[in-house]
Amino acid sequence: MIRTIYSNELTSFKTLGFKPGLNILLADKSEGATDKQSRNGAGKSSFVELVHFLFGSGADQECVFRHKKLENYSFSAVFELAGSTVKVTRRGEKPSKIYIEAEQTDTWPIKPTRGKAGLSFTNEQWKLLLGNLMFGLPVDNEYKQRYLPKFRMLFSYFARRANDNGFTEPTKYFDKQQTWDEQVAISYLLGLDCSIPQAFQEVREKEKTIAELKKIVKQGNMPEVLENASDLKTRLTIVEDRAKKLKVQLDSFRVVPEYTELEKEASKLTRKMNELANDNTSDRELLDKLQSSLEQEKPPAFANLDNLYQEAGIVLPDNIVRRFEDVQVFHEKIVANRKAHLKAEMHSVAERIENRDRNKTTIDRRRSEVMQVLQTGGALEHYTGLQGEYSKMQAQVETLRQKLDVAEQIERDKTSLTIERAQLYRRLQDDYHERDEILKESILIFENLSNSLYDKAGSLIVEPGQNGPHFEVKIDSQRSKGINNMQIFCFDLMLTELSHRHGIGPGFLIHDSHLFDGVDERQKAKAFELGHRKASELGIQYIVTMNSDDMPWDSFSSEFKINDYILSPRLADTENGGLFGIHF
Repeated sequence: MIRTIYSNELTSFKTLGFKPGLNILLADKSEGATDKQSRNGAGKSSFVELVHFLFGSGADQECVFRHKKLENYSFSAVFELAGSTVKVTRRGEKPSKIYIEAEQTDTWPIKPTRGKAGLSFTNEQWKLLLGNLMFGLPVDNEYKQRYLPKFRMLFSYFARRANDNGFTEPTKYFDKQQTWDEQVAISYLLGLDCSIPQAFQEVREKEKTIAELKKIVKQGNMPEVLENASDLKTRLTIVEDRAKKLKVQLDSFRVVPEYTELEKEASKLTRKMNELANDNTSDRELLDKLQSSLEQEKPPAFANLDNLYQEAGIVLPDNIVRRFEDVQVFHEKIVANRKAHLKAEMHSVAERIENRDRNKTTIDRRRSEVMQVLQTGGALEHYTGLQGEYSKMQAQVETLRQKLDVAEQIERDKTSLTIERAQLYRRLQDDYHERDEILKESILIFENLSNSLYDKAGSLIVEPGQNGPHFEVKIDSQRSKGINNMQIFCFDLMLTELSHRHGIGPGFLIHDSHLFDGVDERQKAKAFELGHRKASELGIQYIVTMNSDDMPWDSFSSEFKINDYILSPRLADTENGGLFGIHF
């Protein structure tokens, strides 16, 4: 519960005092103001920003308290924290330093540092302390784990900010709020097991990693990884076998230094063999012809000529007969000489063929020796080429093996994540079953709050989903901005009531005037009265900022005295009438 907010250094700042129940920070339109004058600079939303600033929000260069007209001034709040009264002070010039004054700090899990300026915390320590004392969050190292509930994410449901578009959906205090943040925070505030949505986020992160890996692989030089593992396994087996065969060939390879000369010799020997074979073929053809000629060689048939003359009745003289005999002898000598010549020629040809055959045998033996050397070894260039091919094959094997490992890991991870999701879903179902009374309580509180403003305007849906807890406010009637905003009001008030029942929470709920944009006058009045009644019952504060001409002055019930809850001083749209008393 906040007691007061003020600034000792900025004297123009309007000190605000708060009390239990309803507190309305009102902004008036100055007398004579034109329609162009706005009260957006009066400080209503800046008041919410100031509350966040004092309760540990970030303070980058865009922070209003880093503005050159404000950064040198400190701002303070006095509030109740874990049964003690605490004063907190922070300055935009040194936003990482939080100064405090407290009745006692001995029981605090984090002790402040004592310096010349008093007791202080770093802002990180301050958030840890507030998380522990307001919401029961741990302050040890386990708290630094990802996706656990943290003070700022829980606190933001009790002081939504317009700058964060916090009035868009009931379950989100920030329009870009991540799913895990919403699930963990609401689960914790409702009293559900928030470790389950935390685990769901871990699964989502792993799935995201797999998706990013696939994207990198697809864009890079390993698109085959997107194939299934079985296809890659087949390809790897084939390439490994080829590599093994190359390795065997390399291991048995014998480098022959004179390989090139032996290749030339083998080629020369082969040509010589071919020449000898061709020559033998020619000589064998000649031998056949000589044999045929030898068989055809015969002397002339002179006896037949003598018989012819006798039959003709011609008797040749002796000298003529002797001449025939001489001629016959001559011809016989010629034939004999011819046969002798043919036989000699045939012998010469046969001898040449035989010599060539012997030469061929010698050449063939040498050629066999050379070919055996060439077959069992090779040139250094050939060996080097084989080594290069083997290296390429090895690299291909290693690449495929890596791809297979990645593909198998992806498939294993996908299977594991599918199982993990199913197990988490079952855990979530069991948790909701075990905490059925808490869920019923949440649903009924929201239903009663909603029905206090509208006739069956909306209902709270809490159910287990395949992606974690699902929280939704369902509106049966046609959705409008005003009705949607009032469901945010009911949701926040429900969280406030449940948190208080569980012994956690800041002790206040703050709503900026943006929440009531588009809301019917009667519903505004009912919301203020309902907020005051609930806050009074719980012993907390309901703080609202509002423009005076947006107030539903005539719509409150007769017994509700609205002026009793308006803070003094009231803000205005004049130069010095705003919260800070200066224009910037």
